[in-house]
Amino acid sequence: MTNQLIAAARNILEQCLDLKHDETLLVVSDSTRPEICQALRLAGQELGAEALLLEMAPRERSGQEPPDVVAVAMKQADVVVCPTAHSLTHTRARQEAAAAGARIATMPGITLDMFEHGPITANYSEVARLTQRVADILTHGKHVRVVKDGAVFTCSIEGRAGIPSTGVYRERGQSGNLPSGEAYIAPLEGTAEGELIVDGSMVGLGLLNEPLRLTVRQGLLVRADGDRAQEWLAKLGDSDAARNVAELGIGTNRKARLTGVILEDEKAYGTIHVAFGSNATFGGTVQAGVHLDGVIRRPTVYVDGQLVMQDGELTVSG
Repeated sequence: MTNQLIAAARNILEQCLDLKHDETLLVVSDSTRPEICQALRLAGQELGAEALLLEMAPRERSGQEPPDVVAVAMKQADVVVCPTAHSLTHTRARQEAAAAGARIATMPGITLDMFEHGPITANYSEVARLTQRVADILTHGKHVRVVKDGAVFTCSIEGRAGIPSTGVYRERGQSGNLPSGEAYIAPLEGTAEGELIVDGSMVGLGLLNEPLRLTVRQGLLVRADGDRAQEWLAKLGDSDAARNVAELGIGTNRKARLTGVILEDEKAYGTIHVAFGSNATFGGTVQAGVHLDGVIRRPTVYVDGQLVMQDGELTVSG
């Protein structure tokens, strides 16, 4: 265990989560990232917190619930950090723990490089301002149009709230990914139409050598074409819930890179991502037990006819 790793963990706990000396820190491990989990536990102890490490078996897919004992512990902690292989972000356990007042950072797919460098080194005050600005546009918007390489995708977001994932979770009940930097929203079920060219990365596949063309009708994925499309569809599943267009997100972290790890990829400035499956934890109505994102490089995005992103460059400021 290096001092640099513990220092990075301490910085996260202090600056992003405001861990105090009389609080309880819970680190949820799935045994895949022992160095990061131990660094967080030790850093929590250095800060005077009651630091606990709870290990579960790895989940089979993102969005799958943790064991009940983990879910209960999450609700009872002040601060929860989840450096796991698959995401706990879109689970009832995370949602209920936040409702109970826990401050939560989920880190699905976090790597040692990402932990010490890259997006974690961003100026999170700047990230927070830009993220909130984009989230506000989504909240007040009704209709989204995405254009990429001739493909057009549309959906309604009317009545849904944009979620700012700023990387700063210092108040009771705040939660999100870390590293972070994205604004996202749950499109209205049944409204998504058109085609998406996913040419960055895809959960379950990593970085893409060739783009996938996804066809959506009445809010559901009906077709996927391209190299490894069938492999990805097998991971997603064929139920209507799994094929639901669950999320539209916009990356706002200029330090984030495309690495094949969705935790970092979906935060990269100049990209958007669309996810399929569950969205019940952030304003939607679908609980699928799966949530898989695809990242799109340099798209053009309109909200209610207003140009928000042109070829990957945001036209709004923080």
